[in-house]
Amino acid sequence: MALYRKYRPASFAEVVGQEQVTRPLSVALDSGRINHAYLFSGPRGCGKTSSARILARSLNCIEGPTSNPCGVCPSCVSLAPGGPGNLDVTELDAASHRGVDDMRELRDSAIFAPAESRYRVFIIDEAHMITREGSNALLKIVEEPPEHLIFIFATTEPEKVIGTIRSRTHHYPFRLLTPQAMRGLLQRTVESEGVPVDDSVYPLVIRAGGGSPRDSLSILDQLIAGSGPDGLTYDIALPLLGVTDLSLIDATVDALAAGDRAALFTTVDDVIEAGHDPRRFVEDLLERLRDLMILQAVPEAFNLGLVDAPTDRAPILAEQAGSFTAGQLAHLAATVNDRIADMRGATSPRLLLEILCAHLLLPVAPVQGAGGVAAAAAPAAQVAPPQPTPAPSGKVFERPSVRRAREAAEAAKAAEAAPAAPAAEPTKASEPVKPTGPVTPVAPVEEKPVVEKPVDPVEVVRASWATVREEVSRRNKVAGIMLAEARVLGLREDTLVLGHNTGALAERLNAESNNTVVAKVVSEHARRELKVQCVIGTDPTAAGFSPTPAKQETWKPHPPVAQPEPAEAPEEPESPAPTWGRPRDVGDATPPPPAAPASTWGKPRDLGGDSTSQTPAPQPAPAAPAPTWGRPRDLGGDSTPQPPTPTPTPAPEPEPEKPSWQQIAERGRANAARQAAERAARPAFDDGVPLPPEPMDDPEMVPPEDHTPVPQSPQPPQPPRQDAPSRREEEDEMVEAAQEPGTYDRRDATTIAVELLEQELGARRL
Repeated sequence: MALYRKYRPASFAEVVGQEQVTRPLSVALDSGRINHAYLFSGPRGCGKTSSARILARSLNCIEGPTSNPCGVCPSCVSLAPGGPGNLDVTELDAASHRGVDDMRELRDSAIFAPAESRYRVFIIDEAHMITREGSNALLKIVEEPPEHLIFIFATTEPEKVIGTIRSRTHHYPFRLLTPQAMRGLLQRTVESEGVPVDDSVYPLVIRAGGGSPRDSLSILDQLIAGSGPDGLTYDIALPLLGVTDLSLIDATVDALAAGDRAALFTTVDDVIEAGHDPRRFVEDLLERLRDLMILQAVPEAFNLGLVDAPTDRAPILAEQAGSFTAGQLAHLAATVNDRIADMRGATSPRLLLEILCAHLLLPVAPVQGAGGVAAAAAPAAQVAPPQPTPAPSGKVFERPSVRRAREAAEAAKAAEAAPAAPAAEPTKASEPVKPTGPVTPVAPVEEKPVVEKPVDPVEVVRASWATVREEVSRRNKVAGIMLAEARVLGLREDTLVLGHNTGALAERLNAESNNTVVAKVVSEHARRELKVQCVIGTDPTAAGFSPTPAKQETWKPHPPVAQPEPAEAPEEPESPAPTWGRPRDVGDATPPPPAAPASTWGKPRDLGGDSTSQTPAPQPAPAAPAPTWGRPRDLGGDSTPQPPTPTPTPAPEPEPEKPSWQQIAERGRANAARQAAERAARPAFDDGVPLPPEPMDDPEMVPPEDHTPVPQSPQPPQPPRQDAPSRREEEDEMVEAAQEPGTYDRRDATTIAVELLEQELGARRL
């Protein structure tokens, strides 16, 4: 039997490293506070299912519910590790039974009472795998289960369990074991098995197991199975687990401490030749650097259990930690951690490992010193003050950073040791005595004080309101949407008052979550600390502020185009330019001189006048010019209206004589008589029904000269033909035909169509 099954705990007292779960569960069992549903969550292999079986065993013990099952009653025996099981305790794997039909079947069987136990327990493993439909089918019985029913859900992803089920359970989170707890579990298991195991093997197993008791026991089971008569040694476990040999890690750390490039790249070659995975080598190197940082910060890390390494390795690790500075170890660990992701899936892992080693040999980034001068970074091998390096030519070579530091120090010393200059004698009694010391002549600079005009924050925010809303939307989208209908009303002390037509939105804008963002953005735009309050209504006067000044827009006609001055012309009357579209001078009461009649083309017709133009007659007296407002201006002409030249005014056109109502009525009666005579003269149908009448002419649409009726001789109506059957006879024939027995026409459509063509068109069959 596998070790993780053989040494499975049988009570909460035997569960290792899960005191945060076993302690409250034990108290609840002993006090009788039993819930109808439990949820156990945590990483895989940490004891969730084993604890669920212990809970079922404790509930159905003959002495229970109790946290310490008796172990001798039928229920305890059947539910013990390796026991045959119990009909009243059902384990269901939701990974393979996750559908709605499976959950319905479970629900239907759960209503039955237990056969021989106190409770009927359902342990559902991997509960997050149940579909949403299946969870909904199980929800009703989880909400209101029978008194004998208890559910225990176990899952690695509790957030995927639907909230309606999760909220009705007691949730107990499990966790991975610490290295100390895992080492104790492994040592007790090895003692029970009676197999000698080296102490250096336990760290390898703990690291490979990752804190999972089940995985760690499985790895230990594999190693023990392959061990010889001498027991499990480090040399046997190392190749099986794929862990890098400690000697290779030690050689790499020593090469980095000494700055030995040849030794470092030789170690890389040894790693590849030994068949180790380069990525696993980098992971083990990072783990070693972590242990060295902890040892350097906390010398008693071994005693505190902060370093997971064999105790016999303590002197070696302490010596290695002392060969680095804190900055070097942090730099090395950060570099390895940043580049470890590049090792996954690499086509040339050796090349990437060598690139990583080259980066590890680079100097540490400069660190700002206390005096304000950047200290040069030493290589990873040594930390010593930089010294000038003699060049082959005999000169001393200095790095730029060292040279700048030296020059700055020399300049500071020279400034301190400079002799004080004699004080100048004042020329006047009112002049102050100048201070002694080196004085650098500075040209006088007159600086004019900048007077800032006071800015009204209300106007600033109101002018940039669109920008304020956009900025608020970027920080809080809900607040930005609610500000769409808000208006700036005014400023009351340090509070900017906004108005909103919707009371609910105004209240939400005053909430702290939205108001804080709006106030911050408004303060940034107004350049002063402001608070924001939103009231109901967008009228500033109703809120106690002055009304917002409305923008007055003035209509501006087209600007006048500058034209050259016309040349002098002989003094003779000229016809005025067309004034259509030019605005008339408003307020000019002086009438212009009489002008000749201008062309009437393009002028609007006088209201009520006739469209027919008449020949103008001479007028004895000159008339005033027609108004020119609204007429189009001459293209390219001057915008200033010129006085028109006197022109004769055309005579008014005579209005046509309108017919009286008696004449219109007489024409209507004559038209009606004419149409009646036309209808009587038309031929009738076979049944005597006349054709529909023609539409009457509208006398208003006919020109006046066409209104005179044309005399026509009345024609008597033609009598119907004697040989045509009357409507009554046709109806009688149809009734008699309907009473006679009919015959079915069984011809198809093609035959009927061909016969109709032969009868009607005289077609001939082909």
